[in-house]
Amino acid sequence: MDTIKASDFKARCLALMDEVARSGKTLVVTKNGKPVAELHPHRAVSGSPLGAWAGQVSITGDILAPIKADWDALQ
Repeated sequence: MDTIKASDFKARCLALMDEVARSGKTLVVTKNGKPVAELHPHRAVSGSPLGAWAGQVSITGDILAPIKADWDALQ
């Protein structure tokens, strides 16, 4: 990962955003020598999170039937 000082990032922000989008590399912004932010290319999420497990999970048995275990919620 490349690093850049916050003051340099401020002066060249738009050009750096174009470069990150083009190259796909992450850029770490530092302040007083310490990392404070990362700029990385946007990656679109594909598909719906509701269907993320479709075709990978199978239900066996009756999932609506009560369980047959005794328990006490106050213990």
